[in-house]
Amino acid sequence: MPGGAVATGGAFANPFKQPIVKRGYVWPYLLVTSLFFLWGFAYGLLDVLNKHFQNVLGISKTQSTTLQVAYFGVGYFLFSPIAGEILKRKGYKFTVITGLAFYSTGAIFFWPVAKFSVGTTNPGSIFAGFVVCTAVIACGLATLEVAANSYASVVPPVKYANLRLQFSQACNGVASFTGPLLASHVFFSDENADNLNNVQWVYLGVSLLGVAIATLFFFSDIPEVTEEALQSEIEDLSQYPGLTEKLAKPFWHQTRAITGFVAQFLYVGAQVTIGSFFLNYTAENAGIADSLGSNLLSYGLIMFTVGRFIGTAILVFVSGPVVLFGAATIAAILSILIGTLHGWSGVVCAMLIMFFESVQFPIIFVLSTTNLGRHTRRASALLVMGISGGAAFPPIQGVIADTYGIRPSFFIVLPCFIYLMLWAVYMWNEEGRRVWVSKSDEPESPRLKADDKVGKPLVA
Repeated sequence: MPGGAVATGGAFANPFKQPIVKRGYVWPYLLVTSLFFLWGFAYGLLDVLNKHFQNVLGISKTQSTTLQVAYFGVGYFLFSPIAGEILKRKGYKFTVITGLAFYSTGAIFFWPVAKFSVGTTNPGSIFAGFVVCTAVIACGLATLEVAANSYASVVPPVKYANLRLQFSQACNGVASFTGPLLASHVFFSDENADNLNNVQWVYLGVSLLGVAIATLFFFSDIPEVTEEALQSEIEDLSQYPGLTEKLAKPFWHQTRAITGFVAQFLYVGAQVTIGSFFLNYTAENAGIADSLGSNLLSYGLIMFTVGRFIGTAILVFVSGPVVLFGAATIAAILSILIGTLHGWSGVVCAMLIMFFESVQFPIIFVLSTTNLGRHTRRASALLVMGISGGAAFPPIQGVIADTYGIRPSFFIVLPCFIYLMLWAVYMWNEEGRRVWVSKSDEPESPRLKADDKVGKPLVA
Protein backbone atom coordinates (compact mmCIF):
# COMPACT_ATOMS: atom_id res chain seq x y z
CA MET A 1 0.00 0.00 0.00
CA PRO A 2 2.32 2.76 -1.19
CA GLY A 3 1.40 6.37 -0.61
CA GLY A 4 0.47 8.43 2.38
CA ALA A 5 -1.27 11.40 3.80
CA VAL A 6 0.65 13.85 1.67
CA ALA A 7 -1.49 12.94 -1.28
CA THR A 8 -4.78 12.69 0.47
CA GLY A 9 -5.21 16.14 1.90
CA GLY A 10 -4.36 18.04 5.04
CA ALA A 11 -4.24 16.93 8.64
CA PHE A 12 -7.72 16.10 9.93
CA ALA A 13 -6.85 17.13 13.50
CA ASN A 14 -6.62 20.88 12.88
CA PRO A 15 -4.42 22.33 10.12
CA PHE A 16 -4.81 25.84 11.52
CA LYS A 17 -2.93 25.08 14.74
CA GLN A 18 0.19 24.15 12.79
CA PRO A 19 1.30 26.38 9.88
CA ILE A 20 1.13 24.77 6.45
CA VAL A 21 4.61 26.22 5.76
CA LYS A 22 7.44 25.62 8.22
CA ARG A 23 9.38 28.49 9.78
CA GLY A 24 12.15 29.67 7.46
CA TYR A 25 10.20 28.79 4.32
CA VAL A 26 7.39 31.34 4.48
CA TRP A 27 9.06 34.03 2.32
CA PRO A 28 10.42 31.54 -0.25
CA TYR A 29 6.99 29.91 -0.45
CA LEU A 30 5.28 33.28 -0.98
CA LEU A 31 7.78 34.13 -3.72
CA VAL A 32 7.15 30.78 -5.40
CA THR A 33 3.40 31.32 -5.11
CA SER A 34 3.77 34.62 -6.99
CA LEU A 35 4.98 32.57 -9.97
CA PHE A 36 1.58 30.89 -10.17
CA PHE A 37 0.09 34.30 -10.88
CA LEU A 38 2.44 34.77 -13.85
CA TRP A 39 1.44 31.71 -15.81
CA GLY A 40 -2.21 32.06 -14.84
CA PHE A 41 -2.27 35.56 -16.31
CA ALA A 42 -0.42 34.45 -19.46
CA TYR A 43 -2.82 31.54 -19.97
CA GLY A 44 -5.87 33.76 -19.40
CA LEU A 45 -4.66 36.13 -22.11
CA LEU A 46 -3.93 33.26 -24.50
CA ASP A 47 -7.57 32.16 -24.79
CA VAL A 48 -8.64 35.72 -25.62
CA LEU A 49 -5.77 36.30 -28.07
CA ASN A 50 -6.93 33.18 -29.91
CA LYS A 51 -10.23 34.88 -30.86
CA HIS A 52 -8.70 38.37 -31.22
CA PHE A 53 -6.23 37.10 -33.85
CA GLN A 54 -9.11 35.43 -35.71
CA ASN A 55 -10.87 38.80 -35.87
CA VAL A 56 -7.89 41.05 -36.72
CA LEU A 57 -5.67 38.79 -38.84
CA GLY A 58 -8.42 36.83 -40.56
CA ILE A 59 -7.21 33.36 -39.58
CA SER A 60 -9.40 30.28 -39.14
CA LYS A 61 -10.22 28.53 -35.87
CA THR A 62 -7.84 25.72 -36.76
CA GLN A 63 -5.01 28.14 -37.62
CA SER A 64 -5.53 30.06 -34.37
CA THR A 65 -4.82 26.90 -32.37
CA THR A 66 -1.19 27.21 -33.48
CA LEU A 67 -0.88 29.47 -30.43
CA GLN A 68 -1.86 26.54 -28.20
CA VAL A 69 0.53 24.23 -30.06
CA ALA A 70 3.39 26.68 -29.50
CA TYR A 71 2.43 27.32 -25.89
CA PHE A 72 1.82 23.75 -24.77
CA GLY A 73 3.75 21.79 -27.41
CA VAL A 74 7.03 23.70 -27.67
CA GLY A 75 7.01 25.10 -24.14
CA TYR A 76 5.65 22.26 -22.07
CA PHE A 77 6.21 19.10 -24.13
CA LEU A 78 9.65 19.87 -25.56
CA PHE A 79 11.15 22.14 -22.91
CA SER A 80 9.86 20.58 -19.67
CA PRO A 81 12.44 17.72 -19.72
CA ILE A 82 15.19 20.32 -20.19
CA ALA A 83 13.78 22.34 -17.29
CA GLY A 84 13.74 19.16 -15.19
CA GLU A 85 17.44 18.61 -15.83
CA ILE A 86 18.18 22.24 -14.97
CA LEU A 87 16.31 21.79 -11.70
CA LYS A 88 18.09 18.51 -10.95
CA ARG A 89 21.54 19.99 -11.56
CA LYS A 90 21.21 23.65 -10.50
CA GLY A 91 18.44 23.74 -7.90
CA TYR A 92 15.26 25.75 -7.46
CA LYS A 93 16.58 29.32 -7.36
CA PHE A 94 18.63 29.07 -10.56
CA THR A 95 15.76 27.32 -12.34
CA VAL A 96 13.23 29.97 -11.37
CA ILE A 97 15.46 32.86 -12.52
CA THR A 98 16.10 31.03 -15.82
CA GLY A 99 12.36 30.61 -16.34
CA LEU A 100 11.68 34.27 -15.62
CA ALA A 101 14.36 35.27 -18.15
CA PHE A 102 12.63 33.29 -20.91
CA TYR A 103 9.25 34.61 -19.82
CA SER A 104 10.24 38.28 -19.89
CA THR A 105 12.17 37.94 -23.16
CA GLY A 106 9.23 36.37 -24.98
CA ALA A 107 6.84 38.99 -23.60
CA ILE A 108 8.98 41.99 -24.59
CA PHE A 109 9.16 40.80 -28.22
CA PHE A 110 5.39 41.09 -28.48
CA TRP A 111 6.11 44.83 -28.75
CA PRO A 112 7.90 44.89 -32.16
CA VAL A 113 5.60 42.23 -33.62
CA ALA A 114 2.53 44.30 -32.71
CA LYS A 115 4.22 47.41 -34.15
CA PHE A 116 4.82 45.65 -37.49
CA SER A 117 1.16 44.60 -37.61
CA VAL A 118 0.08 48.19 -38.34
CA GLY A 119 -0.83 48.39 -42.03
CA THR A 120 0.64 44.97 -42.79
CA THR A 121 -0.15 43.23 -46.06
CA ASN A 122 1.06 39.88 -44.74
CA PRO A 123 -0.99 38.99 -41.64
CA GLY A 124 0.30 35.42 -41.75
CA SER A 125 3.86 36.53 -40.95
CA ILE A 126 2.59 38.72 -38.10
CA PHE A 127 0.71 35.78 -36.61
CA ALA A 128 3.85 33.63 -36.99
CA GLY A 129 5.80 36.24 -35.03
CA PHE A 130 3.28 36.07 -32.20
CA VAL A 131 3.49 32.27 -32.26
CA VAL A 132 7.29 32.40 -31.83
CA CYS A 133 6.99 34.88 -28.94
CA THR A 134 4.37 32.66 -27.33
CA ALA A 135 6.70 29.65 -27.61
CA VAL A 136 9.51 31.55 -25.84
CA ILE A 137 7.13 32.64 -23.06
CA ALA A 138 5.95 29.04 -22.73
CA CYS A 139 9.52 27.75 -22.32
CA GLY A 140 9.85 30.14 -19.40
CA LEU A 141 6.53 29.14 -17.91
CA ALA A 142 7.29 25.43 -18.23
CA THR A 143 10.54 26.02 -16.36
CA LEU A 144 8.69 27.95 -13.65
CA GLU A 145 6.05 25.25 -13.31
CA VAL A 146 8.62 22.46 -12.97
CA ALA A 147 10.26 24.36 -10.11
CA ALA A 148 7.25 25.98 -8.44
CA ASN A 149 4.85 23.01 -8.35
CA SER A 150 7.63 20.82 -7.01
CA TYR A 151 8.79 23.33 -4.41
CA ALA A 152 5.28 23.97 -3.08
CA SER A 153 4.87 20.21 -2.68
CA VAL A 154 8.13 19.24 -0.99
CA VAL A 155 8.83 22.04 1.52
CA PRO A 156 8.12 20.99 5.12
CA PRO A 157 5.75 20.04 6.59
CA VAL A 158 5.19 17.53 3.79
CA LYS A 159 1.77 16.41 5.08
CA TYR A 160 0.29 19.74 3.93
CA ALA A 161 1.57 19.42 0.36
CA ASN A 162 -1.91 19.21 -1.15
CA LEU A 163 -3.19 22.21 0.82
CA ARG A 164 -0.15 24.31 -0.11
CA LEU A 165 -0.39 23.45 -3.79
CA GLN A 166 -4.14 24.08 -3.84
CA PHE A 167 -3.58 27.50 -2.24
CA SER A 168 -0.82 28.41 -4.70
CA GLN A 169 -2.94 27.22 -7.60
CA ALA A 170 -5.76 29.43 -6.32
CA CYS A 171 -3.49 32.42 -6.98
CA ASN A 172 -3.07 31.00 -10.46
CA GLY A 173 -6.86 31.05 -10.77
CA VAL A 174 -7.06 34.71 -9.73
CA ALA A 175 -4.65 35.58 -12.54
CA SER A 176 -6.53 33.40 -15.02
CA PHE A 177 -9.74 35.41 -14.74
CA THR A 178 -7.83 38.72 -14.53
CA GLY A 179 -6.44 38.13 -18.03
CA PRO A 180 -9.76 37.80 -19.88
CA LEU A 181 -11.34 40.55 -17.78
CA LEU A 182 -8.55 42.94 -18.75
CA ALA A 183 -8.63 41.79 -22.36
CA SER A 184 -12.37 42.40 -22.68
CA HIS A 185 -11.71 46.11 -22.12
CA VAL A 186 -8.29 46.41 -23.75
CA PHE A 187 -8.49 44.14 -26.82
CA PHE A 188 -12.19 44.34 -27.71
CA SER A 189 -12.94 48.01 -27.00
CA ASP A 190 -14.38 49.96 -29.94
CA GLU A 191 -11.14 51.69 -30.93
CA ASN A 192 -9.01 48.52 -30.59
CA ALA A 193 -11.38 45.79 -31.78
CA ASP A 194 -9.76 45.72 -35.24
CA ASN A 195 -6.09 46.23 -34.36
CA LEU A 196 -3.31 44.88 -32.14
CA ASN A 197 -2.10 48.18 -30.67
CA ASN A 198 -2.91 47.40 -27.05
CA VAL A 199 -1.38 43.92 -27.21
CA GLN A 200 2.08 45.50 -27.07
CA TRP A 201 1.30 47.51 -23.92
CA VAL A 202 -0.14 44.55 -22.06
CA TYR A 203 2.87 42.37 -22.78
CA LEU A 204 5.30 45.14 -21.92
CA GLY A 205 3.73 45.16 -18.46
CA VAL A 206 3.96 41.36 -18.34
CA SER A 207 7.67 41.54 -19.16
CA LEU A 208 8.39 44.15 -16.49
CA LEU A 209 6.52 42.08 -13.90
CA GLY A 210 8.73 39.10 -14.73
CA VAL A 211 11.87 41.19 -14.31
CA ALA A 212 10.67 42.50 -10.94
CA ILE A 213 10.00 39.01 -9.57
CA ALA A 214 13.33 37.72 -10.90
CA THR A 215 15.06 40.54 -9.00
CA LEU A 216 13.34 39.48 -5.77
CA PHE A 217 14.46 35.88 -6.28
CA PHE A 218 18.04 36.94 -7.00
CA PHE A 219 18.37 38.78 -3.69
CA SER A 220 16.45 36.21 -1.59
CA ASP A 221 17.65 33.06 0.13
CA ILE A 222 15.77 30.08 -1.29
CA PRO A 223 16.42 26.93 0.79
CA GLU A 224 16.89 23.83 -1.31
CA VAL A 225 15.07 20.55 -0.74
CA THR A 226 17.54 18.03 -2.11
CA GLU A 227 16.81 14.64 -3.62
CA GLU A 228 18.96 13.07 -0.91
CA ALA A 229 16.65 14.52 1.75
CA LEU A 230 13.57 13.30 -0.08
CA GLN A 231 15.03 9.80 -0.40
CA SER A 232 15.97 9.78 3.30
CA GLU A 233 12.43 10.80 4.17
CA ILE A 234 11.05 7.83 2.24
CA GLU A 235 13.45 5.46 4.01
CA ASP A 236 12.14 6.73 7.36
CA LEU A 237 8.56 5.79 6.45
CA SER A 238 8.84 2.27 7.79
CA GLN A 239 5.06 1.91 8.00
CA TYR A 240 5.00 1.43 4.22
CA PRO A 241 6.86 -1.86 3.70
CA GLY A 242 8.26 -2.40 0.23
CA LEU A 243 8.24 1.29 -0.67
CA THR A 244 12.04 1.64 -0.58
CA GLU A 245 12.45 -1.42 -2.80
CA LYS A 246 9.93 -0.05 -5.27
CA LEU A 247 11.74 3.28 -5.49
CA ALA A 248 15.02 1.50 -6.13
CA LYS A 249 13.65 0.56 -9.56
CA PRO A 250 14.18 2.84 -12.59
CA PHE A 251 11.94 5.86 -13.00
CA TRP A 252 9.88 4.30 -15.77
CA HIS A 253 8.75 1.62 -13.31
CA GLN A 254 7.09 4.25 -11.10
CA THR A 255 3.49 3.68 -12.18
CA ARG A 256 2.23 6.47 -9.91
CA ALA A 257 4.11 9.05 -11.99
CA ILE A 258 3.53 7.44 -15.40
CA THR A 259 -0.23 7.04 -15.04
CA GLY A 260 -0.34 10.50 -13.48
CA PHE A 261 1.33 11.93 -16.58
CA VAL A 262 -1.47 10.52 -18.72
CA ALA A 263 -4.04 11.96 -16.31
CA GLN A 264 -2.39 15.38 -16.45
CA PHE A 265 -2.10 15.26 -20.25
CA LEU A 266 -5.81 14.52 -20.64
CA TYR A 267 -6.94 16.96 -17.94
CA VAL A 268 -5.02 19.91 -19.37
CA GLY A 269 -6.12 18.94 -22.88
CA ALA A 270 -9.74 19.14 -21.74
CA GLN A 271 -9.27 22.38 -19.80
CA VAL A 272 -7.47 24.17 -22.62
CA THR A 273 -9.97 22.95 -25.21
CA ILE A 274 -12.88 24.35 -23.21
CA GLY A 275 -11.12 27.70 -22.65
CA SER A 276 -9.71 28.09 -26.16
CA PHE A 277 -13.06 27.84 -27.91
CA PHE A 278 -15.21 29.40 -25.21
CA LEU A 279 -15.61 32.67 -27.14
CA ASN A 280 -16.40 30.77 -30.33
CA TYR A 281 -18.99 28.77 -28.39
CA THR A 282 -20.66 31.84 -26.89
CA ALA A 283 -20.74 33.58 -30.29
CA GLU A 284 -21.98 30.67 -32.41
CA ASN A 285 -24.17 28.84 -29.90
CA ALA A 286 -25.76 31.84 -28.18
CA GLY A 287 -25.07 34.85 -30.44
CA ILE A 288 -23.05 36.63 -27.72
CA ALA A 289 -20.65 39.45 -28.69
CA ASP A 290 -16.94 38.84 -28.12
CA SER A 291 -16.62 41.59 -25.50
CA LEU A 292 -19.41 40.02 -23.41
CA GLY A 293 -18.05 36.54 -24.12
CA SER A 294 -14.66 37.59 -22.76
CA ASN A 295 -16.37 38.83 -19.61
CA LEU A 296 -18.25 35.54 -19.30
CA LEU A 297 -14.97 33.66 -19.66
CA SER A 298 -13.54 35.73 -16.82
CA TYR A 299 -16.62 34.94 -14.71
CA GLY A 300 -16.13 31.25 -15.43
CA LEU A 301 -12.52 31.56 -14.33
CA ILE A 302 -13.68 33.32 -11.16
CA MET A 303 -15.75 30.20 -10.49
CA PHE A 304 -12.57 28.22 -11.22
CA THR A 305 -10.71 30.24 -8.59
CA VAL A 306 -13.50 29.90 -6.03
CA GLY A 307 -13.41 26.16 -6.68
CA ARG A 308 -9.71 26.10 -5.82
CA PHE A 309 -10.31 27.69 -2.43
CA ILE A 310 -13.32 25.47 -1.71
CA GLY A 311 -11.27 22.47 -2.80
CA THR A 312 -8.52 23.45 -0.37
CA ALA A 313 -11.06 23.38 2.47
CA ILE A 314 -12.59 20.07 1.39
CA LEU A 315 -9.19 18.39 1.18
CA VAL A 316 -8.69 19.02 4.89
CA PHE A 317 -11.27 16.30 5.50
CA VAL A 318 -11.76 14.29 2.28
CA SER A 319 -9.07 12.27 0.51
CA GLY A 320 -7.68 13.55 -2.78
CA PRO A 321 -8.79 10.60 -4.95
CA VAL A 322 -12.38 10.91 -3.72
CA VAL A 323 -12.48 14.65 -4.47
CA LEU A 324 -10.95 14.03 -7.91
CA PHE A 325 -13.49 11.31 -8.73
CA GLY A 326 -16.42 13.54 -7.79
CA ALA A 327 -15.10 16.54 -9.74
CA ALA A 328 -14.29 14.47 -12.85
CA THR A 329 -17.71 12.78 -12.80
CA ILE A 330 -19.60 16.08 -12.72
CA ALA A 331 -17.29 17.53 -15.39
CA ALA A 332 -18.05 14.55 -17.65
CA ILE A 333 -21.80 15.15 -17.28
CA LEU A 334 -21.39 18.87 -17.98
CA SER A 335 -19.30 18.17 -21.09
CA ILE A 336 -22.22 16.16 -22.51
CA LEU A 337 -24.58 19.07 -21.79
CA ILE A 338 -22.22 21.60 -23.43
CA GLY A 339 -22.22 19.51 -26.59
CA THR A 340 -26.01 19.16 -26.74
CA LEU A 341 -27.62 22.30 -25.29
CA HIS A 342 -28.37 25.45 -27.30
CA GLY A 343 -28.20 29.10 -26.22
CA TRP A 344 -27.50 30.37 -22.74
CA SER A 345 -28.06 27.01 -21.03
CA GLY A 346 -25.01 25.60 -22.83
CA VAL A 347 -22.98 28.70 -21.98
CA VAL A 348 -23.85 28.34 -18.29
CA CYS A 349 -22.65 24.72 -18.40
CA ALA A 350 -19.41 25.83 -20.12
CA MET A 351 -18.84 28.26 -17.25
CA LEU A 352 -19.88 25.82 -14.53
CA ILE A 353 -17.50 23.09 -15.72
CA MET A 354 -14.59 25.39 -14.84
CA PHE A 355 -15.60 25.19 -11.17
CA PHE A 356 -15.22 21.41 -11.22
CA GLU A 357 -11.99 21.55 -13.23
CA SER A 358 -10.36 23.70 -10.57
CA VAL A 359 -9.25 21.09 -8.03
CA GLN A 360 -8.09 18.51 -10.54
CA PHE A 361 -4.63 19.76 -11.55
CA PRO A 362 -3.21 20.13 -8.00
CA ILE A 363 -4.63 16.77 -6.88
CA ILE A 364 -3.20 14.99 -9.93
CA PHE A 365 0.18 16.63 -9.40
CA VAL A 366 0.44 15.75 -5.71
CA LEU A 367 -0.89 12.20 -6.11
CA SER A 368 1.59 11.59 -8.94
CA THR A 369 4.70 12.91 -7.16
CA THR A 370 4.10 11.83 -3.55
CA ASN A 371 6.57 9.43 -1.88
CA LEU A 372 8.86 9.14 -4.90
CA GLY A 373 12.11 9.97 -3.12
CA ARG A 374 14.97 10.48 -5.57
CA HIS A 375 12.48 10.36 -8.46
CA THR A 376 10.54 13.42 -7.23
CA ARG A 377 12.11 16.10 -9.42
CA ARG A 378 11.99 13.93 -12.52
CA ALA A 379 8.35 13.13 -11.77
CA SER A 380 7.63 16.85 -11.38
CA ALA A 381 9.13 17.53 -14.81
CA LEU A 382 7.09 14.70 -16.31
CA LEU A 383 3.87 16.04 -14.79
CA VAL A 384 4.58 19.52 -16.16
CA MET A 385 5.34 17.88 -19.51
CA GLY A 386 1.81 16.48 -19.28
CA ILE A 387 0.54 20.04 -19.64
CA SER A 388 1.39 19.57 -23.33
CA GLY A 389 -2.05 18.01 -23.64
CA GLY A 390 -3.08 21.59 -24.28
CA ALA A 391 -1.27 21.39 -27.62
CA ALA A 392 -2.85 18.13 -28.77
CA PHE A 393 -6.56 18.71 -28.27
CA PRO A 394 -7.34 22.26 -29.56
CA PRO A 395 -6.22 21.55 -33.17
CA ILE A 396 -8.41 18.43 -33.25
CA GLN A 397 -11.32 20.38 -31.86
CA GLY A 398 -10.64 23.17 -34.36
CA VAL A 399 -10.99 20.73 -37.27
CA ILE A 400 -14.21 19.31 -35.79
CA ALA A 401 -15.57 22.81 -35.17
CA ASP A 402 -14.77 23.99 -38.71
CA THR A 403 -16.33 20.84 -40.18
CA TYR A 404 -19.32 20.01 -37.98
CA GLY A 405 -19.88 23.08 -35.80
CA ILE A 406 -18.78 24.30 -32.41
CA ARG A 407 -21.12 22.29 -30.18
CA PRO A 408 -20.16 18.76 -31.37
CA SER A 409 -16.48 19.68 -31.01
CA PHE A 410 -16.84 19.84 -27.22
CA PHE A 411 -17.50 16.10 -26.99
CA ILE A 412 -13.75 15.64 -27.39
CA VAL A 413 -13.25 16.32 -23.67
CA LEU A 414 -15.61 13.55 -22.49
CA PRO A 415 -13.06 10.67 -22.74
CA CYS A 416 -10.57 12.79 -20.79
CA PHE A 417 -12.84 13.10 -17.77
CA ILE A 418 -13.79 9.41 -17.96
CA TYR A 419 -10.09 8.46 -17.70
CA LEU A 420 -9.72 10.79 -14.71
CA MET A 421 -12.64 9.06 -13.00
CA LEU A 422 -10.99 5.67 -13.51
CA TRP A 423 -7.56 6.94 -12.46
CA ALA A 424 -9.04 8.42 -9.29
CA VAL A 425 -10.40 4.97 -8.40
CA TYR A 426 -6.95 3.46 -9.07
CA MET A 427 -5.25 6.03 -6.85
CA TRP A 428 -7.92 5.59 -4.17
CA ASN A 429 -6.93 1.92 -4.04
CA GLU A 430 -3.22 2.85 -3.95
CA GLU A 431 -3.82 5.31 -1.12
CA GLY A 432 -5.50 2.71 1.09
CA ARG A 433 -9.16 3.16 0.05
CA ARG A 434 -9.71 6.05 2.42
CA VAL A 435 -12.64 8.43 2.01
CA TRP A 436 -11.70 10.69 4.90
CA VAL A 437 -8.30 12.05 5.86
CA SER A 438 -7.12 10.08 8.87
CA LYS A 439 -6.59 11.86 12.18
CA SER A 440 -3.02 10.60 12.44
CA ASP A 441 -0.90 11.61 9.49
CA GLU A 442 2.42 10.03 8.70
CA PRO A 443 5.24 11.45 10.82
CA GLU A 444 7.46 14.14 9.48
CA SER A 445 10.90 12.84 8.56
CA PRO A 446 13.41 13.60 11.35
CA ARG A 447 15.85 14.82 8.70
CA LEU A 448 13.33 17.40 7.60
CA LYS A 449 12.36 18.40 11.12
CA ALA A 450 15.90 19.14 12.16
CA ASP A 451 16.60 21.76 9.54
CA ASP A 452 14.76 25.08 9.54
CA LYS A 453 17.56 27.38 8.48
CA VAL A 454 16.92 29.44 5.35
CA GLY A 455 19.47 28.90 2.61
CA LYS A 456 20.71 25.57 3.97
CA PRO A 457 19.98 22.44 1.95
CA LEU A 458 17.75 19.89 3.63
CA VAL A 459 20.37 17.16 3.93
CA ALA A 460 21.17 15.34 7.16
